[in-house]
Amino acid sequence: MATGQSPSLEILVREPHGFVIWDGPPFADGQPSVKLDKVQCSSAKFSEDGLKLMVMKSDSQISIYDCKTWREIRSFQVPNVLAATMSPCGTYLQTFQKSTSPQDKNVVLWRIDHGDSVHHLSQKNMTKTTWPSIKFSLDEAIACRLATNEVQFFDPEDFSKGIVHRLRVPGVAAVELSKTPGAYVAAFVPESKGMPASVQIFATGKDVQSPVARRSFFRCSTVQLNWNSGSTGLLVLVQSDVDKTNQSYYGESKLNYLTTDGTHEGLVPLRKEGPVHDVQWSCSGKEFAVVYGFMPAMATVFDKKCNPLLELGSGPYNTIRWNPKGKFLCLAGFGNLPGDMAFWDYVEKKQLGTTKAECSVTSEWSPDGRYFMTATTAPRLQVDNGIKIFHHNGSLYFKEMFDKLYQADWKPESPDRFGEIAELGKSVESLKIDGTKPQGQGSKSSQVSSKPANAPAQKPAAYRPPHAKAAAAVQAQLFGGSPSGELSKNALKNKKKREKQREKKAAEAGGGASDA
Repeated sequence: MATGQSPSLEILVREPHGFVIWDGPPFADGQPSVKLDKVQCSSAKFSEDGLKLMVMKSDSQISIYDCKTWREIRSFQVPNVLAATMSPCGTYLQTFQKSTSPQDKNVVLWRIDHGDSVHHLSQKNMTKTTWPSIKFSLDEAIACRLATNEVQFFDPEDFSKGIVHRLRVPGVAAVELSKTPGAYVAAFVPESKGMPASVQIFATGKDVQSPVARRSFFRCSTVQLNWNSGSTGLLVLVQSDVDKTNQSYYGESKLNYLTTDGTHEGLVPLRKEGPVHDVQWSCSGKEFAVVYGFMPAMATVFDKKCNPLLELGSGPYNTIRWNPKGKFLCLAGFGNLPGDMAFWDYVEKKQLGTTKAECSVTSEWSPDGRYFMTATTAPRLQVDNGIKIFHHNGSLYFKEMFDKLYQADWKPESPDRFGEIAELGKSVESLKIDGTKPQGQGSKSSQVSSKPANAPAQKPAAYRPPHAKAAAAVQAQLFGGSPSGELSKNALKNKKKREKQREKKAAEAGGGASDA
């Protein structure tokens, strides 16, 4: 339910000379107004609650903006900074500096409200699994760090206490805290000396050393750990660099599912062979959607017990996006695919419309769940940069092109602050692509057709190869037919004559039998 007046949507747009903040849709006069004029920067990122914005203005200056007033509230001077990130609620800033010696404590945790550093540690390099060094739960109640053969926990209120307790996990290579609440941590241990790789789930409390759930698997190079809201389920996408069946150049992948109460521990039953392209939990944490299989890929929504709830059909798809309200889904094919998008109403179990957004690099629903934005950005693509915003049914609402666009992001807001989307009527205007057949359940009734309602469907003609057409032409010359299969006048006359002769013979045979 919405609390009070719904907040306005806002969009960050970053070009080579800096970023601006737009008012989000609906736009007055069809064009966005600018809330914050251009600010020079090399990168910009919102905190997950949307209250603060971190802006890297140079390799030594980081500024923090208040997203309510759009004023700079803090500036940090950090020489040779290579990366920086904020904690989910914007309490802390974490920076990674270029290290000059192994003894350098090059990772610094800063308290944003007073600007002081509260913790220092050393880290040799920065990868997806090791950055940020200190990970927080969404409510910042839990903070932990991956170390050699262990997970170290801190008191988020007072980092001066240092490490408050340790979780011993030999060989651990990656960890992921559960979202809300941060009651569990998942730890990945890769294959070693003939032993299989494993993912284990531990409670984050003190004096806990035994896992509440565990799953082992061979042929595992990397994993993606995806917690649901509520911290009851974990999806583990296991990927290997080599496919032993030689069906895929990109290796193979399997989707595993574990629950914190131990009720489920195994593979998600996918109906088609091939890679797992994308997986996403709904906002409720009770369902998840998967895009999987060799092209044309399939898409299925499962419940928390891995039972299929809805088939979204098949097509050139590799991306799934669930809107923050959990009502709508966008199924899309980006990257090296042509950009097809199908919009679904999950509650009504029907497809709303289809359209295309070619060459899209990023895509996301607005916080209120009414709009879907795609962006073509550099450096991934240097031409045709631009932003497209679609309604939840796939109809195009807004489009703007740029000479060069680096970033386009919605400012995060809690979905609970927005009301439910009003019903727009039974007839939904669709942007169905000409010559394509809508996929999945309910798609025929939802597509807008230009033909009359009582017009019979035309049966497509069978394919005839060139040599068959030539043979038909020769046959027409010899036997009086036409290449299209229709009889000529002479052939039709002869056919009627033969039919009359057959009828006459049949009548005579019948008369002779009665006389006898």
